[in-house]
Amino acid sequence: MGGNWIRREKHRCGGFVMALAAVIFSCLLIGVTGQDGQAMTAEEKSKIRDQILEMFDHAYNSYMDYAYPADELMPLSCRGRVRGLEPNRGDIDDSLGKFSLTLIDTLDTLVLLNKLDEFEEAVKKTVQDVRFDNDIVVSVFETNIRVLGGLLGAHVMADVLKQRGERMQWYRDELLHMAKELGYRLLPAFNTTSGLPYPRVNLLYGVVNPLSRTGTESDTCTACAGTMILEFAALSRLSGDPIFEEHARKAMDVLWEKRQRGSDLVGTVINIHNGDWVRRDSGVGAGIDSYYEYLMKAYILLGDKVYLDRFNTHYSAIMKYISQPPLLLNVHMHNPTVNVRSWMDSLLAFFPGLQVLRGDLKPAIETHEMLYQVTKQHNFLPEAFTTEFRVHWGQHPLRPEFAESTYFLYKATGDPYYLKVGQSIVEKLNTHARVPCGFAAVQDVRTGMHEDRMDSFFLAEMFKYLYLLFSEKTQLPIDIDDYIFTTEAHLLPVSLSTTQPSCHTNNTEPQAHKDDLFSYSCPSAQTLFPNNPTFAKTIRDSNKYLTGLGRTQQSSPVRGIELPLHDTGLEPIEFLKSMGISLTPLTELVSASQGFVSQDSQKGVYKLKLVAEVSQTPEHEEVVALIVQLISPPFLGRTALMAGPAKFGKDLTKQEHGVKGSIVKSVPYTACGPIENAVELQGHIALALRGDCMFAAKARRLQEAGATGVIFIDHREGSSSAETPLFQMVGDGEPTDDITVPLVFLFSKEGATLTAALQEHHNVDVLLLPKEKQIGKEKPEKLNIKFRLAKEEFAEGEMESTTIHLVLEQSETATEMNTEAASLTGKNQETCSSLQKDPESSP
Repeated sequence: MGGNWIRREKHRCGGFVMALAAVIFSCLLIGVTGQDGQAMTAEEKSKIRDQILEMFDHAYNSYMDYAYPADELMPLSCRGRVRGLEPNRGDIDDSLGKFSLTLIDTLDTLVLLNKLDEFEEAVKKTVQDVRFDNDIVVSVFETNIRVLGGLLGAHVMADVLKQRGERMQWYRDELLHMAKELGYRLLPAFNTTSGLPYPRVNLLYGVVNPLSRTGTESDTCTACAGTMILEFAALSRLSGDPIFEEHARKAMDVLWEKRQRGSDLVGTVINIHNGDWVRRDSGVGAGIDSYYEYLMKAYILLGDKVYLDRFNTHYSAIMKYISQPPLLLNVHMHNPTVNVRSWMDSLLAFFPGLQVLRGDLKPAIETHEMLYQVTKQHNFLPEAFTTEFRVHWGQHPLRPEFAESTYFLYKATGDPYYLKVGQSIVEKLNTHARVPCGFAAVQDVRTGMHEDRMDSFFLAEMFKYLYLLFSEKTQLPIDIDDYIFTTEAHLLPVSLSTTQPSCHTNNTEPQAHKDDLFSYSCPSAQTLFPNNPTFAKTIRDSNKYLTGLGRTQQSSPVRGIELPLHDTGLEPIEFLKSMGISLTPLTELVSASQGFVSQDSQKGVYKLKLVAEVSQTPEHEEVVALIVQLISPPFLGRTALMAGPAKFGKDLTKQEHGVKGSIVKSVPYTACGPIENAVELQGHIALALRGDCMFAAKARRLQEAGATGVIFIDHREGSSSAETPLFQMVGDGEPTDDITVPLVFLFSKEGATLTAALQEHHNVDVLLLPKEKQIGKEKPEKLNIKFRLAKEEFAEGEMESTTIHLVLEQSETATEMNTEAASLTGKNQETCSSLQKDPESSP
C-alpha cells in the first residue's frame, strides 16, 4: 500500500513533509525463504493461481447465470435472493437494496484478476440496470462499504484503463455519478444531534420522512459509525463536493471524543443522539473492528496525521489491555482489567493484517498462527470460538479476514509458510464449500452442513487476497502499491492524499504515552529481528499446538505463555484464571531444561513466563432439550417444536409444569430498540428475532415490557434442530441475575411453524418445558410381570414340588386395558408351565 506517492505527499494542515510510510507493507519485504519447508516454485504458484481463477469464474458466473440482477446468489437453490420474496433474515438482509449488490461489489475484483473484458461488460450492465431510487431500508454501513466503495473502486479502475487508451474509451465517469447519487441518498442518516449516523436509511425517503420506515433507532455500533471516512472522503475528493468527507470526519471526531479517557478504549454500541455508550465491552472484533482499521488507513489515504495520532493512542491501549498473544480478549472499556467474555469472534482475524501495517509483526504472527490452528481443527473459522478453541457459534459465511491477514503477513515476511496457509484456504473452499451453483456458506463447521447463502464479500474480498497472495507485482494489471484496500477490499488511490483536506476542526490533544519506534516511520524487519531470517518460524513454533492438533504423544502436557505484565499489576494472570487456566510461575518448576527462561531489560515493563495446565473438557457440553408446545385449539399439544435453552433466566427444568402463555411478536422484532408494543406484550410470551444485539439485551427489554417469557427465533434461513446441534444461549458478559423470565431458542424452520400458526390463528397458547416433560405424549404401555411360588397338590405317591407361576398384571398407564389384562392374567395362570426349581433358590 503505497509506493512512489510518498515522494509527493505533503501534509496540508501542518505544512510539513510527512513520512507516511509508517504503514506501507512494501517496506517490510525482507525476502525470507524456506522456514517451514521448501519455497514454492513459480510453477506451483502459477498452478494455484489458475485454480483461484477457475474458482472465481465458477462463483461469478453462477451469480450472473442464476441470480443477476438480484443482490445475491442462493447457491443451493440456484436462484437470486430478492429482498421481500425470500423469508426475512433480520439484519442480514439490510445489505440488500435491489441494486445488484454482488455485481457492484465484484467490479474491481474483475480488473485485479485480469478479467478486463468481463469488467467492461459488467460496468455497462451496472450503468444500464442499477437504480438507487428504491423504497427500501438498507444498512448505512453495509451500503457504504459494499456499494459506494464498489462504485468508487470500479470508477478508479475504469479511469486507469481509459487513460491507457486500450479500452473503456466510452466511459464518461458514469460510475462516479452513480456513487455521488448514492452518497446523497446516504447523507440523511447523518442528520442527528451528535453527528453519528443512523444505522439505517431508506434509499427513497431518507430517515425523517413518515414513509421511511426507519429513524426510530437510537443506537449504532462503533464500526458502523466509524467506517465511512475512506469512501466518503474519496467521494468528496473525486467529485469535488466536500460534504461527504465533512460528515464522515465529524462522526470520527465524536467517537474519538467519547472514548474512555482512562483506558483510551471505545465501546461496541453508542447512542447516536447523546453519544452515551450502550455496550461498554471493548475488543477488536465485531462492532468495533473497522473503526480502528479506518483510523490507520485514513492516515494513508488522506495524509492527515491526526488519524495516525488517534490510531497510535488506541493501539497502545489495545496492546495493553486487549492483546494477550495469541489471544485477543474483550474487556470492559471503563475497567479494562476485567475480561467480559470467554470467546472470540472471527471478524478479529483482520487484526494481524492491520498489525503488519503498523509494523508490529510479532503479535501479528502469534495471533495469525492461533487462527490457523483453529482452521486446521474445524476447516474454517467458526463465527465465534472460545479461548480454549472450542466452537462457540459454528456458522462460517465464507469470511475473508483470515485470508486477508495471510496475504499481509506473506508480503511482510516473504515467508513461503504463508503460501502454504493460502493453499489450504483454497483447498478447503473447494472441498467443503463448493456446490454446483457457486460456493455455499457453512451452517455449522462441526457438521459441515451448508447454508443457502453466498455473500457479496466472498467475490469482493476472498478472491482478491488469494489471487494477490500467489501473484507477482508484474503479473497484475495495476501497481498495487499505489492503492489502499478499504475494509471491503475496494481499491482507492493513495494519490488522493495530495488533495486539500478539510481538517480545520480535526484535532487530537497530546497524549501522555510515548510513541514507539514505528509510530511515524517505515518499520524495518532488520530492526525488529536483526540477523534472524527465521524469526517468523520461531514465533509460530510456540503457538503451533494451541488446539492440540499435531502434538505428539510424547509432548509435554504444559505449554509456555508469555505475558506482558505492566506496572499496574498482574491483571493478565487474572484474565487467564477467569478462563479456567491454572498458572504456575516458571521459577517454581524444576524443568528448566525446557528453555522457557528469558530476560527483559525494558524499563517499566517486565515479562513473566508462566506454564499453564489446561484441563481437557468435553468438546460438546450437554444441552438440555426444551420444547415449545402449542396447546391452544386446533393444535391441542400435538405440535411440539424442539428448542434450545439459555444459561441465564428461569430454569425450566425446575418448573413442575413448565411456563404457559400466549405469544405476541415484539415490535421491533429484533427487540434491540425501545419496545413499541409493551402494552400488548404485558403478561404474554414474546417472540423476538435473533440478531442486531445480544440475547441478554433483548431479554432485559422484553422483561421490562412485561413479557413472562421469550422465544428467540434464528434469523439464519433454513436452520433447523434436525440439522444443527442445539446450543445454550449465553449472556453479554454483564451479570444476568436480573433476568428472571424463561428463555428458549428456536431454529428458523421451527420458528417459521410458530409464526405461521400465529399469523393464521392470531391467539396461540404455548407451553415452554423440557422435552422429557412434554404433555400428552403417548407413553409405552407397561405390562407388569411377576413371579410367585405355589405348592401344588399331588396324588398320593407323587413327588411334591414347587412351581413358579407367571402372572401378568394389568397396566397402570392404560386403563382401557384393564379387562383384557385381567383376562390375560387368568389365562396365563391356567396354562403356564411349571418350572421345577429348588424352593430355597427361588426369587
